[in-house]
Parts: sequence; structure tokens; C-alpha cells
Amino acid sequence: MAVLAWLAAGLCLLPIGAVTLAALTGGLETVTDLAQTVLPRYTRATLTMVLIVATGTAVIGTGTAWLVTMTRFPGRRVLEIALALPLAFPAYVLAYAYTDFLDHPGWVQATLRDLTGWGPRDYWFPEIRSLPGAAMMLTLVLYPYVYLLARAAFLQQSATAYLAARTLGRGPWSAFFRVSLPIARPAIAGGVLLAIMETIADFGTVSYFNVQTFATGIYQSWFSFADRGAAAQLALCLLMAALVLAALERRQRAGQRHHGAGRRFEVLDPPVLRGGRAALAVIFCALPVVLGFLLPAGLLVWMGHDSFGIILGDRYLGFLQNSLTLASVAALFTVTAAVFLGFNARLHPNRANKTAIGIAGLGYAVPGGVIAVGLIVPFAGFDNALDAWMRETFDISTGLLITGSIWLLVMAYMVRFMAAALSAYDAGLSTINPNIDAVARTLGRSPSTMLRGVHLPILRPSLLTALLIVFVDVMKELPATLIMRPFNYDTLAVQAHRLAADERLAEAAVPSLVIGLVGLLPVMILCWGLGREDRTEAEFIPDPQIAE
Repeated sequence: MAVLAWLAAGLCLLPIGAVTLAALTGGLETVTDLAQTVLPRYTRATLTMVLIVATGTAVIGTGTAWLVTMTRFPGRRVLEIALALPLAFPAYVLAYAYTDFLDHPGWVQATLRDLTGWGPRDYWFPEIRSLPGAAMMLTLVLYPYVYLLARAAFLQQSATAYLAARTLGRGPWSAFFRVSLPIARPAIAGGVLLAIMETIADFGTVSYFNVQTFATGIYQSWFSFADRGAAAQLALCLLMAALVLAALERRQRAGQRHHGAGRRFEVLDPPVLRGGRAALAVIFCALPVVLGFLLPAGLLVWMGHDSFGIILGDRYLGFLQNSLTLASVAALFTVTAAVFLGFNARLHPNRANKTAIGIAGLGYAVPGGVIAVGLIVPFAGFDNALDAWMRETFDISTGLLITGSIWLLVMAYMVRFMAAALSAYDAGLSTINPNIDAVARTLGRSPSTMLRGVHLPILRPSLLTALLIVFVDVMKELPATLIMRPFNYDTLAVQAHRLAADERLAEAAVPSLVIGLVGLLPVMILCWGLGREDRTEAEFIPDPQIAE
């Protein structure tokens, strides 16, 4: 068990070590050229994207979470679930839909020209294919990270501190900013940092909008310029930024503690919003759902209504089969490795095993392009060395045994999404009382028998959730798949990207819509969980100043 757990942790650490080694041995000439040419542009674009997305997700996620949790207004119960739906779409799918809708030949501008008689140069219209446009796409699909975490934090807050501020004369807004928001700050910061890491890792959106970031630079260096040293050094820069963000997230989460004041968990009787306030609350909460889910889904259906038949053709069925195969195999291997890691740490909760968990969880902070470079470099070196030795010794060419195979791509997925599987597994494992383990061991059960006969049956819902999350993440993953996929082995994500790059957006809508529909599965499960929240043990008490 321990050997398998450390093997999984070692595989997760391999890309980081390989990228670092390849970057440090790439020569100073490449670093100098990068610093004098593209590196400043990549840095400015990436930082600007991060700033816009962080601000947008923080405002939208926190504001909507506060409104649906702490107030009552028409449509709140529908909106509290619907606000999580944009998670179903990857940002690059929104980019395809909104480009067809807002670009110069799109419906909006064409209608504007028909109504006014203006020519192309007679008016100004915001350019969707731009850095702000890419940031908007990412904000619309990533704000649910902040919303879900902030909503959970607000639900777990006792009203005692808030009521103390209100009885001392603070208004609702002042009490919110001085009491409720600081208490929820760790959860909000965690959600924002997750959104930031997804932003710096994004490739599909920025490449389609021709925004030059580190992610697009890695891909261009690898394929367009065939410069592995430059790709590794750009990947190292991106990796360092991602790891710093991961360290900040862990630090702020570990350093923040809040314990409810008083013996009872008291919940504030939420004020009912009426009139203009209710209308503003509905608009503020409904707009992200419309822009991030309903409108893109409708646009994709409209764009692809004449092309839905192609999904039944042999070619597209092959893309679908490839996507489902990769997602299924990767989900199975990833969750299995997460079980070994989590169960081993449960049996032996020492520092070494906790370190193994931490190493395996680094993948969520490492962009897919970095993982791809970090795995191809060492395994390509191994394949070439083995082929040279076989030629010299036996006059036989082995070719590339590992590089360019499905299994190396599955390994990349496992490294990238191990943290998601560990999180879901640990959430279920924490509900199993340690006394159950002690009873099983005193009855003569071995660790493996206890895992099969006790833990796995209890953890079936958590394991199903983990499998589903990893499955859908693999279906949506683009940069690692583009770099590492076997020759002539395309997925729905790759096909959608290729068609969109060729400006065949109507055809790209079909695989994009399928990806979104698959992404709805875990979101629906998540929404189902949101709707089952039970607050029967809480005692509601009125706000002394806003009882009206």
C-alpha cells in the first residue's frame, strides 16, 4: 500500500522535476532571447488577465453568495442553484459562442447595421477577441468557485457577531464589511486563488482570442519553433507562479480559524427584499447565469442546429469514443491512486505520508501545458536512449514506446487532476469514525480487507463523485491533450479547438455543446446537494435593526 502511494506521489512530482531540469540545462541564450522579446509581453498579458479575473470572480461570487444566503427575494431558491451552472462549460466554449454572437459578422453587429444603415467604420463596438474579452469568458465560468466557497462560509457563520455589530449601531453594509466578510475571507480567497490558477493555466480561450500569455507561449515554442528549451523555461516561469499561488492558498487557509461565539449556532432571520432592492438583487444574481450558461447554451444550439447530424457520423463517433475512453481510464486510475494515497495516510498518519499527499496535490496548481512538457522530456529521452541501445546491440529499432502513447496522456491527466480526486475522497473519509478502523483491526481484518470490506462500501458516493469530477475535467482538458495526444487520435475538445481556429464556428458548436452537456453531470449533482441543505438545528433570530 505504501509503495503504491509513494509511486503515485512520485509520478505527480516527475513533471515538476523534469521541467526544472530541462529549463536549467537549456542554456542562457534562450533565457536572454526570451527576456528581450516575448517574456515581457507574456508577463503583462498574464498579470492583466489575473487581475481582471480575480476582481470579477471575487465581486460576482461573493455578492451573489451573500444575497442568496443572507436575504430573501423572488426567485432566490432557483438562483442559488442556477449560479453554479456556468461550471459546466469550459471557457473556450464560451469564447466560440460569444465570438459568433458579437464579432463583426455576428448577429448583434449585423442587426445594428441593418437597423441604423451604418457601415463597418461608422460605429465603435467592443472587440470580443481581445484580452478583456478572454478575461470576461474566464470570469463567467470561474466565479462559481468563489460563489460555492463563499456561500458555504456564510451558511456556517453564526449570527452572534453580526448581531453584536448591529446592536452597536452598525448598518447592514458596515456589519457585512466589518464582520461577515472578514470571517468568510479565507473561503473567498481560496476560491479566487483557484480561479487565478485556472486563468494562468488556460490555453483554449487565450489562443483563440490571440492573447499572448505564458500558456500560448509554451505551445508555440514547442510546436511552432520546435524549441524544447524555450518551452521548458516558459513552463518553469509559469510553474513557479502557480506554486507560489498554491503556497499562498495553503498559508491563508491554515492561518485562519474562526470559532462560533456562544453555545448555540444562531442564524439571522434573513430580511425580505422588496421593490427596487429585490429587482436589483434578481438582476445581479440572474445576469451571471444568463451570460455564463443560458445564453451560450442557446447560442451553441442555434449555431449547430444544421450540423447536429455530424455527431452521428463515423468520424465524430470516433472523437466521442476517444474522449470517453481517455476520460474513463484517467478517472479510474486517478481515483484508484487517490484511494491508495488517502488510505495509506489514514493507516499511518506520519509526516512522510502527509508529504506524499501534499506532493500529489500539487497537480491542481500545475497547468496542463507544463505537465505535458514535464512528462514528454524525460520519457522521450528514455525512448531515444532505449532505441539507440537496441539498434547498437541487436540492430532492432524500438521506436517510441511511451512517448506519444495513450498511457502517457493518461498519466498527465492523473497528475493534473489528482487533487480533485483526493479532495472528494478525503471529504468522505473524514466521515468514517476512526473507531470503525479499530474494530475492524481487532476482528482480524487486514488493511486491504478493511479497505475493500469497510471503507469502499461506505465511501461509494464520495468515490462516484470523484470519478465524475475527474471524468468531466478530462473531457474539457485541452493543452495537455493537444501536446501529448497520439498521432491521429483527436478528442471532442481538440476537434472543437481545430474547427474554431479555422473559423468554422457552426461546426465547432456541436462538439462544444457535447462537452458542456457532459459537464452538466457533476454540476447537477452539486446543485442537488445545495438543494438538500438542512438548517433544522439552527435557531433563527431577528435582526434588531432591520426587522422591517
